[in-house]
Amino acid sequence: MNDTMVTVVGNVATGVEFRESASGGVARFRFAVTARRWDRLKNAWADGPTSFYTVWAWRTLGANLAASVSVGEPLVVHGRLRVREDEREGQRRVSADIDALAVGHDLTRGTSAFRRVARAAAALTERHKAMPQGQEGPLRERPRERHGPERHGQESLPEAVAESVAADMAAGTGAVVPDRGGDMIPRAIPVA
Repeated sequence: MNDTMVTVVGNVATGVEFRESASGGVARFRFAVTARRWDRLKNAWADGPTSFYTVWAWRTLGANLAASVSVGEPLVVHGRLRVREDEREGQRRVSADIDALAVGHDLTRGTSAFRRVARAAAALTERHKAMPQGQEGPLRERPRERHGPERHGQESLPEAVAESVAADMAAGTGAVVPDRGGDMIPRAIPVA
């Protein structure tokens, strides 16, 4: 196959819209990519033009994107480039889409905590089989809460332990590590 594979680094420009369908589910969002160049005359970095892409993610990747990504967050998107041409109201328009294969936070600009998702494929498959043909859900923005102690698994820790770990992390003597179940739990680490 002669697909054009691209890897682009940019920022989420719109909320992630997620729609469940008989084939699994699909998420989409707009992605802004701005080139930065070193301007020798000004001796400083300068922004170039911004390109916008519509990113499409299917099945598990789409569901995970809807639960993990917010407007303005920096991402790295890898996938197939699709350029579409259409005509509306007598004007020819060209748009670029990316069918995402992998998406992740750009860790050069911040930190991220990974949380493994428990697979519930059988229940999901049964729900989609029960859905009448053509009755897929409408596109909607999936609400989510990512900020606060539950994001790092602290809800299962006693309050005193959570406060102690938070103090250790603020002092630079703590880390977020996976527990046996794959959840990210803040833990104090010894300082050598």
